[in-house]
Amino acid sequence: MPSLKTLRNRINSVKSTQKITSAMKMVAAAKLRRAQAQAEASRPYAKRMGEMMAALAASERDNPNAAPLLVGNGREQTHLLLAVTADRGLAGAFNGNVSRAVRNQARALEAQGKTVKIFALGRKGNDSFRRDLRDRIVGTKNFVGKKTVEFADAEAVAEQLAQMFRDGEFDVCTMVFNRFQSVITQTVTQTPLIPAAAPSANDNASETAPEQGYEVEPDDGTLLERLLPRNLAVQIYAALLENAAGFYAAQMTAMDNATRNAGEMIKKLSLNYNRARQANITKELIEIISGAEAV
Repeated sequence: MPSLKTLRNRINSVKSTQKITSAMKMVAAAKLRRAQAQAEASRPYAKRMGEMMAALAASERDNPNAAPLLVGNGREQTHLLLAVTADRGLAGAFNGNVSRAVRNQARALEAQGKTVKIFALGRKGNDSFRRDLRDRIVGTKNFVGKKTVEFADAEAVAEQLAQMFRDGEFDVCTMVFNRFQSVITQTVTQTPLIPAAAPSANDNASETAPEQGYEVEPDDGTLLERLLPRNLAVQIYAALLENAAGFYAAQMTAMDNATRNAGEMIKKLSLNYNRARQANITKELIEIISGAEAV
């Protein structure tokens, strides 16, 4: 059995860890409220713009002059997976779930003879993919040191992706990220970015169909030239906000579990400490009594 000093040191160490995890839980809970509000506020705009782009893509499929960002370049050989993860850990399986989904998707595409490339948006994703998918990483970006992600950050990523597409570096781009559902649930979601996703069968035709009777000035091409890059930025920004809310929720849950586990460990160590101390006291009493009887 460990000595009393060893048990005391371990109890003090676990108590210090418990204080840290408890503080991190409270910080994550405070940040979660703001991040959740931002994510929920961005959903209607991002959803409506995505539906509009999907409807436009469906109507322009047969147009030979349609914008490639909208309908694609006619090829599906090279796939770019945009993996959105957090820059920090201590959030359970939050980052690992996205990395696992990207790896599974990459294996499935390569089994079909496709070429897979990865753009890691977030430090943890980049660190994970560098272990076994280093040769597939074509771009990385993180937001270490920034308190909040701004729309300008998403615009920079969108412009980089659009330029890579124009340069022919990939044919299809899919974004993989954690969508915030609740404090205990974050769902890994895959969203097509380039080309725009086709309308799903569940969508209401009246909601997704392009509006008729509008006059566009100066012309449709100029409008789409401005709108398509903005749609990319909006979808990426919405995913970053969902990712931030999901991260703080996952971190709060993980730190709550760690705090409770530390409490249980302290109880067990304290019990062992008291037993060891009682055993030492009993041993000393026996030695004293035995010595007195010998005299």
